[in-house]
Formats: sequence, structure tokens, C-alpha cells
Amino acid sequence: MPQEFKRMPAIEKLIADVDQKDIRVRVLGTVIDRQDNTLVLDDGTGKIVATFDDPVDVKERKLVRIIGRVMPVDGGLELRGEIVQNMEGLDIDVFKKLSSINKGIDTYVK
Repeated sequence: MPQEFKRMPAIEKLIADVDQKDIRVRVLGTVIDRQDNTLVLDDGTGKIVATFDDPVDVKERKLVRIIGRVMPVDGGLELRGEIVQNMEGLDIDVFKKLSSINKGIDTYVK
């Protein structure tokens, strides 16, 4: 029987809260710069660079969620992007309310 590999879950984080101890994260923000396979994301708390194996077809000023592995680099952290999700239809105010509710639940459950 082939060996099964399971990925670590991607934890929802603000960019400012991404830490080198994190393994996989989900960050939501606006694309402020892009090159072939690199996006720079800003969520209002900070900026982070996400690099992908292949070119990414995302325009600047679009709201996206990136799921990726946290990688330490000179001068900070970077994401090794796995998935980019278009979040243009997201109601950001509702998302923030739900995120704060979930954080409260996570604190209570721990």
C-alpha cells in the first residue's frame, strides 16, 4: 500500500501575524505588485511576497487569498504559494466579523 502524505492545515493569519514557526498559512489581501511567478500582497497590517512554481495570472489591485508554506528569507518571511483564490466578491466587513468570532471560539476551545 502506498504511503500517504498529509499536509499541515493552512492557518488563517493577518500578514503581520505570520511567524517563522508557522508551517502553512492562508492570507487575504490586495495584490500590490506582481511579476511572472511572484505576487506582493498587502492586507493593511503588512506586506508579504508569495512565489509560485508557475506564472500566476492575477492583476494588481485584486483581492486574493493565498495559501502557502512560510519560508524564512533574508530580511523576513516569504510564502511559497500553493493556491491563489480570487476573492473579489467577498464582503470584507462580514469576513472580518466572522474572523473575529472564530478567534474568540478558538481562544475559548483552547
